[in-house]
Amino acid sequence: MAKVTVSLDADLAIEVMLLAGTRSPQDAVELIVRDYLERGRRTEARTQNAADPERLADRRSAPEEGR
Repeated sequence: MAKVTVSLDADLAIEVMLLAGTRSPQDAVELIVRDYLERGRRTEARTQNAADPERLADRRSAPEEGR
């Protein structure tokens, strides 16, 4: 697997480590990136195909249920 090196503000890295409960900035960032990708996949699964024009159609003209 290819590796990428990034620079982060030390305070930001420490805050992420505390929130993620990890001991290293590497582990914290990796955990957060994985979580972000999983959220994106779940959202995509719920909203169907992002390229589908129906998904982006203005649905305000359709009557709401219960009215």
